[in-house]
This record gives sequence, structure tokens and C-alpha cells, in this order.
Amino acid sequence: MTKLLFLTLLATCLSCALARPFNSSLHMRKARSLGRRANTTPVATAWYPGWYGSKFPPAQISWEKYTQMTFAFALTTPDTSVISLDADSQKILPDFVTEAKNHNVSSLLSIGGWTGSQYFSSAVASASNRTIFVKSVVNLATKYKLDGIDFDWEYPNKQGVGCNLIADDDSANFLSFLQELRKDPVGSKLILSAAVSISPFAGVDGTPMKDVSEFSKVLDHIAIMNYDIWGAFSPTVGPNSPLDDTCSPTPAGSAVSAIKAWTSAGFPANQIALGVASYAHTFHVAPSAAINSNGTLALYPAFDKALQPAGDGETTGMTGVDQCGVATGPSGLFDFSALVSNGFLDKNGTAASGLIYSFDECSQTPFLYNKSTQVMVSYDDATSFAAKGKFIKNSGLAGFAMWHVAGDSNDILVNSINKAIDAAGSTSTTPTNGSPSLTVAPTPSSTATTKQCRRRS
Repeated sequence: MTKLLFLTLLATCLSCALARPFNSSLHMRKARSLGRRANTTPVATAWYPGWYGSKFPPAQISWEKYTQMTFAFALTTPDTSVISLDADSQKILPDFVTEAKNHNVSSLLSIGGWTGSQYFSSAVASASNRTIFVKSVVNLATKYKLDGIDFDWEYPNKQGVGCNLIADDDSANFLSFLQELRKDPVGSKLILSAAVSISPFAGVDGTPMKDVSEFSKVLDHIAIMNYDIWGAFSPTVGPNSPLDDTCSPTPAGSAVSAIKAWTSAGFPANQIALGVASYAHTFHVAPSAAINSNGTLALYPAFDKALQPAGDGETTGMTGVDQCGVATGPSGLFDFSALVSNGFLDKNGTAASGLIYSFDECSQTPFLYNKSTQVMVSYDDATSFAAKGKFIKNSGLAGFAMWHVAGDSNDILVNSINKAIDAAGSTSTTPTNGSPSLTVAPTPSSTATTKQCRRRS
């Protein structure tokens, strides 16, 4: 009987293995990421935006490409005992968790975000509030059977959306809260991550802390949000998610400088995931500013803020009011998949015929320009994701965190970064602290593009 049972189980396992291709590298990363404080091997993670539930349900996620997946967002509220999930998220989150478990992927829930960080400061401001907040987090994790919690506080002792509560001791209070959460029987077993700025947490004087090493003892990893570095809020067009800016004429932040800042402040490189972007910023740029005399695209051109292009799903000239009562206009944002569906890119993710393409060798990011509509696009593609993947591996980072999973198109981006991380393994070094190294990807070729490459000094 025992022999028969063994043979039956063996046959079942073999049939499963034959039915699904086996990626040994990703399998090892996934298995280790499921363990507590798994910070020695890369993780492949992304956020899942709950508001995409109807057009991109959890079942459509290519789960086998990831080791973790984070549902966004639960929101802070004036009542520390209440962490808010809207009605749609309450319906979708159980399906999300079930899908994750069925695919052996860790499921996390992110608290905060750009519009949900308003009351983080008060939630951790006192010992009594921290205890209440710990209970709220634990109850949420238990209710939805989550493997972990992601804290996306934008930002401790630094204003985000415009009307967040902030205090000088936010960062110290956040650390005390995390330490208390780790002492909780449930909290001690959770994967805990934090989405962070390109600079270390702000200290009491508002400047980046010089020592954030204590945070590494209570967080499994941080995800540096290396995107929105340039946008409609900037003085000129620039890269949304630059890999490097040390060679830029106008440095504003990048993966290279961000990793250096965090590791110099004592956060281990192997507990840092690099945030990568599956979306684009668009700008209205006159041809005279966009195109050089030789026909190539100009880098960092001026743009007309009054003619901000409408983003995907938006209408030209649309206005609104944000949660702080401030008037808003078109964002000009497009998911990578929307660049495909709106004709900026073809189905393979390369520049559509008739558009001018440029790849900036400094930031390692591409740009597109439509001369007829005067719209310039700053985005990431397979080549820039490959460059980031090599950088992640060569810098000994924890992996990548993509905002967001629904923005990809046919897994073009995630396939590229996973492949680059795996391919870089045989020649990479894995420092746990200190300055990161930079690996340059080759500039892509395209018959429908004109390229301009900025060389490093």
C-alpha cells in the first residue's frame, strides 16, 4: 500500500512538472522569499492596484513570474483602530490572496500610498496609539490571511499629497511602531516591507537620517520608489525612472544615487528592492524644442504646462479637486500597456512607425516623440528594465518592486528584468553595503527610430 501510494504521488508530481515549465532560478528565489527575513536572494515583486480589479482581475496575473505580490491600498484614517479598505477592495482582496497561495506566492497588503498616508503620523505618535495601530495591522493580516504587510508612508516628516499630518519625530515613531509589531506573535511572522523615497527617512531636522540601520532589523526589505523623478511637476522633460543621474546635466535622483544614499546610511543592499515603473509620463513639447538640427530628440527640453496631455482614460483639459482641496488637471500618465493600445508602441513594446525614439545612455531610459501631436513620452521598456536587472544583481540588491503589475503588456517588462537578473548571476558581485556598481545595457535598434545617446563622463 505504501509503495502504491508513493508511485501515485511520484506520477502526479511528474505530470505537474511536465505540464509547467520549470524556472529553477525563480523557483529558488520564490522558495526563499516565503521564509522569514529572506534577504539573501533576489525577490520579484509588484503592487497590484485594487482599482484595476474589473479589467485586470487577480487571475490574470502571471503569478509564476513573481515571488511576492502586494495589494494596493488600505488607507490610514483619523481613527487609529481603523485601517480602511473600500468596498471593491474588500471583495477583490480574498481572491487575490487565494490566487497568490495557489501559486506559492507571498501575498502582502500595502497600507498608505500617495492618497492614503494622511494619518500615519498620528497612528504612531504615542505609545498608546502605536499599540492600537499594531493591533489594527495584525487584525487586518489575520482577517485576510496575509503573508505580510507593506507600509507605503509618503512620507515620514516630509509632506506628500499636501495635507498629511507630519511631525519632527515621525521616523523615530515609525521605528518604535515596527519594533512593537515585530514583538507581536503574529507580527513576528509577517513579511514586513516599506516603500520609501530615494532619500533615507527624514530625521527631526527634516534632512535624511545618517543612520537607518535599525530599520533593517525589523523590515524584511524596503522598496525604493525610483520613479516620478521627473514629471509634469518638473521644470523640463526628464526620465521618469532613471538608472543613473551622475552623468546628467541636471541630476534629480536615480537608482545609483538612491542606493548609495540608503547604503551609506546603514541599510544593507541585500534588503533593498529597486522600484521600477511600468508607466510613462507625457509632455507637450514644441518641435523646435524637441528635435535637434540633426533630427534626433533633444534631452531635457522645455514643455508647455498649460497644454498638459491627457493621460490614458482622461480627457483634454479635465479638472478636478484632490483630497486636500487643491485643483488638479490631466496627469498625462500612461501604463506601458496603454502605450501599446494607444499606438505609441507596437505589440512587441517597440516604438510605433512614424515616432521618433531616443535612448538616453545616462539614465538608461527611452523617450518617444510624436511630431504631429507634439507629445513626448518618458517611459521604460524592455531594454531599460534589462539594464536595471543587471544593476540589481551586480549591486547585490534584494530584487525589484514594480509599480504596477497591471501596467505591463504581455509580460514584456517583467520577463526582461527577470532574465537580466538571472543572466547577470555568473559575473556579478554581491556587496551588502557601500556604493553600487552600474552595468550598461546596449542601446536597442529599431528601423522606425532615431536615437540620441548621452555618453557618461
